[in-house]
Amino acid sequence: MRRPHTPLVLVELEALADASECLRTIAHPCRLRMIQMMLSDRYTVGELAEACGISSAAASGHLRLMKDRGFLDLEKEGRTVYYRIVEPQIRSIFACIESRFGCAAPGDDTRKGDRR
Repeated sequence: MRRPHTPLVLVELEALADASECLRTIAHPCRLRMIQMMLSDRYTVGELAEACGISSAAASGHLRLMKDRGFLDLEKEGRTVYYRIVEPQIRSIFACIESRFGCAAPGDDTRKGDRR
């Protein structure tokens, strides 16, 4: 005998479309690396490019996309420009990524060996 379902409140498709766009924006290894770095501090284009093994021009393109989506802001100190995360939910999203794909704390059994 089936038990009755609890009424399910679904997220509006328009909101899910926005969520999908957000996830597409960060769904690149270099952008994820940049996000990981910027969650701890602010960085220059050159520093982020070096960490990703890409040119400064390529890093600038990634940063521009994330800035246009409202994830980042920049701070100028003289002629130096620093990028930093301003979207508060990015930290939660990245925590899921770290937990699922191998960056969790040592001894955490949910790391990458358990991919289902």
